Amino acid sequence: MLDETKLVQRLGAETIGTAFLVFIGVGSVPATLIVNGDAPFTMADLGMISLAFGTVVIATVYALGHVGGNHINPAVTLGLAASGKFPWSQVPAYIGAQVVGAIVGAAAIIGVLGQQASDAGLGVAAYNEETVSVAQAFTAEFVGTFILVFIIFGVIHRKAAAGFAGVAIGLVVFAVIIPVAPTTGASINPARTFGPMLVQQIAGGDVKWDQLPVYVVAELCAGVAAALLYGVLARTPADRKLSDSGVDLGAPDAEPAAARQAANR
Repeated sequence: MLDETKLVQRLGAETIGTAFLVFIGVGSVPATLIVNGDAPFTMADLGMISLAFGTVVIATVYALGHVGGNHINPAVTLGLAASGKFPWSQVPAYIGAQVVGAIVGAAAIIGVLGQQASDAGLGVAAYNEETVSVAQAFTAEFVGTFILVFIIFGVIHRKAAAGFAGVAIGLVVFAVIIPVAPTTGASINPARTFGPMLVQQIAGGDVKWDQLPVYVVAELCAGVAAALLYGVLARTPADRKLSDSGVDLGAPDAEPAAARQAANR
């Protein structure tokens, strides 16, 4: 249960989970480009990259969800807080841990693949300003993140089928990347956006920092909007309190120890 772990443990889990997400998911982008060489980028390549993201999300949900909730995405953390499922007091620490994890994961990509990874763009999310407008990029990231967070809230609902949250979340990540990636690279995660950008800058690569606000604002707004809309659609009289200590995305129905103790009094 999340209320049985210390904050430092939860933050450690968020850091590690986000690092895994970035190393495997984002790292699959330069890895694909390096292996392909001069071969054209195809839909099959995009499918493999999407699969890398989806599978690492599934794995981390079940491996780390019971420790820190496995948000590994500031948009998810902010959505949970806005809907009353997560304490606002822990939001800055969680987002900080996620950003640190993203930086560590991006640095690990260069550590494993070498300078070639930076030369291939390091999987940094960016859009072509000659063909994609700011409004289109904002819309793409907003829609992608909205779908992700909306599905997360659906699968952690107390009436959702038990035990399938991780699979559903991983599959929606896989699915969302397919239509959104051609426009913006489908970051759908502010930490995943920032971490590789910073490491790419340090590695001497070209980074379009002016695009960062488009990604971050769209993703955070989408996270809050999805959380609030799902709450409106699904709320029933039985939905009173939701765990101040957080929600385990891998086992959302698990009753916190504090609630069990209160019920037994």
